[in-house]
Amino acid sequence: QVQLVESGGGLVEAGGSLRLSCAASGRTFSRFYMGWFRQAPGKEREFVARIGWRSGATNYTDSVKGRFTISKDNAKNTLDLQMNSLKPEDTAVYYCAAGLKGVTGAEYWGQGTQVTVSS
Repeated sequence: QVQLVESGGGLVEAGGSLRLSCAASGRTFSRFYMGWFRQAPGKEREFVARIGWRSGATNYTDSVKGRFTISKDNAKNTLDLQMNSLKPEDTAVYYCAAGLKGVTGAEYWGQGTQVTVSS
């Protein structure tokens, strides 16, 4: 059974840092695009960051550029998101996703981990 399981969420003050991790199991994701999405209360889920499987190229939504860093360890089948200089508007449930052709419309999704940033 293929699973993506996120961890590392929590409550942090504005300006603080958190590191999210996504553990993949059930198959190897070395040839998958992987990424992070988030959904704040009352809002639609939005793209945060992604990493390509071949070159490791990364993309970020404008609001997190320079603050968040996505990384992938193919040997461990894990995906991380280092989040620095957190802002209250980063508060959301964060989801890990994996797709063969990209993260939009990804085949696999995690259950989400809550990140709350207090002002």
